[in-house]
Amino acid sequence: MELDEFTRANAPVDGDAGFRTQNKRLLDVPVDGTVFIKAGSMVGYTGDVTFTGKSSAEGGLTGFVKDAVTNEGTPIMEAEGSGRVYVADRGKTVQILDLGESESISVNGNDVLAFESAVDYEIDTVGSVSEAVSGGLTNVYLDGPGTVAVSTHGDPLVLTPPVVTDPDATVAWSTDLSPSLGTNKTFEIGQTSGETIQMEFEGPEGFVVVQPYEE
Repeated sequence: MELDEFTRANAPVDGDAGFRTQNKRLLDVPVDGTVFIKAGSMVGYTGDVTFTGKSSAEGGLTGFVKDAVTNEGTPIMEAEGSGRVYVADRGKTVQILDLGESESISVNGNDVLAFESAVDYEIDTVGSVSEAVSGGLTNVYLDGPGTVAVSTHGDPLVLTPPVVTDPDATVAWSTDLSPSLGTNKTFEIGQTSGETIQMEFEGPEGFVVVQPYEE
């Protein structure tokens, strides 16, 4: 491929305001004020943008701090100014979700990539089975209206309950579901299946998002 052809083929595609993907693994975030992105995910930017790490939220948001069970947080940073920020997370595939006024979603803390400042959010944990998964799973509850970007290893699969999933492969679920952690119902001797802990989703409505990868 000629150099000129290479630069033209891989140059950013201009578009309207709003989150957009430049390719399956790269998110283009317009900044005109403030947006929140995953700490360390910026790969480039244009314009006049500053980045500030956030250990807690401001402006009435309830905070991006994990429950004190583990004293761990889901690190984010605030991008403020005017320009465009290009964001990626270890080559994972980017999914853009537009939440309506009454819509919300619960996302694994590892998989939140970016969200608009208008989106309200809070941290909670899913725990049981004697907090078998290092104090439970940290999830971010995101309430619309606004745009949210999540990252997945490969293309996601959306399932409807009742369904049982592997916690390490579970990316998100609708907030009208209340999952619980359970254990493999089969008693295993010797070589185990590796599926000891499972997430159980039940309910007449809702959805669960899984990825073809166990984090």
